[in-house]
Amino acid sequence: MDNKPVHLTDANFEETIKHNSLVLVDFWAGWCGPCRALAPTIEELAKEYAGKVLVAKLDVDKNPSTAEQFQVFSIPTVVVIKNCCEVERIVGHCTKQRYVDALEKHLK
Repeated sequence: MDNKPVHLTDANFEETIKHNSLVLVDFWAGWCGPCRALAPTIEELAKEYAGKVLVAKLDVDKNPSTAEQFQVFSIPTVVVIKNCCEVERIVGHCTKQRYVDALEKHLK
């Protein structure tokens, strides 16, 4: 696990999720203002949870299949995946604490 967000694609999504027990995925797009505002928080989470949680980003414009599979209709959408199953979804830009709370709940 890295201390920077991993960039996921339609091609590597399933394999990456399979090999990590807890994953936070930021579904985003370059043209989305709230997504750009959330980016520094995602970077911080990747550093703070390195070795415990895989923090990842998926560009919905470049990877529409995975976005469709997860029924991402608004961005940013952050999905927490534990043991290959979605366990939490946060839609819209929230405080860093909201994401920390979600991760801490599922780290137990």
